Amino acid sequence: MKKAKPDEGDELRSEYKRSDFGTLVRGKYSARLAEESNVVVLEPEVAKVFPNDEAVNEALRGLIKIADSTARPVPRSVRTRTKAD
Repeated sequence: MKKAKPDEGDELRSEYKRSDFGTLVRGKYSARLAEESNVVVLEPEVAKVFPNDEAVNEALRGLIKIADSTARPVPRSVRTRTKAD
């Protein structure tokens, strides 16, 4: 059985220099990823009802249609005059 080589760690190869890589920034792209991703986490009892993402999307589209068909403009309140006016 061959012996494993000892781990040499994170040493850079001799042809590379740390200065070649510029300044490192932790989480450089995390803000962009957060803006572009649209992940929604369902509560466990809701997730049990929907077997997959297609079922969730279908249900939400149905709710949108219902909301659009029943939406009515809210009438402005009529201000009544009092005898003191």
